[in-house]
Amino acid sequence: MFMKNLQNLMAIAHATEYVGVTPLTLRNWDKVGKLQAVRNNDYRMYDKDELDKFLAQLQKGGKNG
Repeated sequence: MFMKNLQNLMAIAHATEYVGVTPLTLRNWDKVGKLQAVRNNDYRMYDKDELDKFLAQLQKGGKNG
């Protein structure tokens, strides 16, 4: 995943609120490759554009969490 804009990245706490799932769910999705996180030191960061694409896939019945 290319980092287009650092301002587009969300910490896991913000991303969980945005997506509506728990931090554990996001970590599991990252672990199994459903939603890739960007690593910043030991922190997971999520690209807003990638989250939007993932949510659109879920709404279409794609990759189920």
